Amino acid sequence: DYIVCWGSVAARKLLSTKTPIGKMRQQFFDYGRAKVACTYHPAYLLRNPPAKKEVWADMKWLMKDMGVKL
Repeated sequence: DYIVCWGSVAARKLLSTKTPIGKMRQQFFDYGRAKVACTYHPAYLLRNPPAKKEVWADMKWLMKDMGVKL
């Protein structure tokens, strides 16, 4: 099972952490039986379009772990 936290609010609430979202990217955290991945919130991407490349890299990293082929 996988969970994606889109943004720091989701990550902080789910994982009870104060770690900045940028430092939580491309690593897994445990939540019950699920692996939790964190990335930037979509609203952040609207304000900072260059960050879309980083989120795409996060999604490719996640899909690779899930066994999804691109």
